[in-house]
Amino acid sequence: MTAANGRRAVGADAAGGGGPQEDGGGAGARRPVAGDTVAAVVRQWRTVHPELDTGPMEVIGRINRCAALLQQAEDAPLRHAGLTRPEFDLLGALRRTGLELTPGELARETFSSGAAVTKRLKQLTERGLVERRGDTRDRRVAHVRLTDTGRALVDGILPAQLSYETTVLSGLTTPDQNTLATLLATLLTQLEGHRNTPHT
Repeated sequence: MTAANGRRAVGADAAGGGGPQEDGGGAGARRPVAGDTVAAVVRQWRTVHPELDTGPMEVIGRINRCAALLQQAEDAPLRHAGLTRPEFDLLGALRRTGLELTPGELARETFSSGAAVTKRLKQLTERGLVERRGDTRDRRVAHVRLTDTGRALVDGILPAQLSYETTVLSGLTTPDQNTLATLLATLLTQLEGHRNTPHT
């Protein structure tokens, strides 16, 4: 299976997938066959390793596949505006917090490295989308804020993205959307807890 960007969908093959689960084996009864692309991956892995429980692939693979397809579509208006996804994330962090943020704070807000944030801020500053202000007490510290142009750009892109997301989710009922959001929040909290737990 290939991801939306044409590269091999490693997550779906190695840690994800989904689909046909007949009877017996693994951790309990197998689920019915699904018809999405991830189902084919699971069928193939079951042929190679019928002794393994491929249940986790049904969840992780579909999350990975959905994320790839969603990002591909949502990045279209960003490309039209001449932005990359990480650049928009920086602009979005400044807009949604309504604050001046230091590069370090932006790195934490966007789950990026300090070096990557510095490079993106340089490009956004050159385009007039953000501006930097030196700290009056510590010259080594800079505070970053949106310019009027940057704010207008974010506010112009966000409604189009939300409209697309609304359309994507229109096939699910409101209760189903709420259930899905709750389940994903539970999974994300668990993953973030593992990420922040020091390894011994």
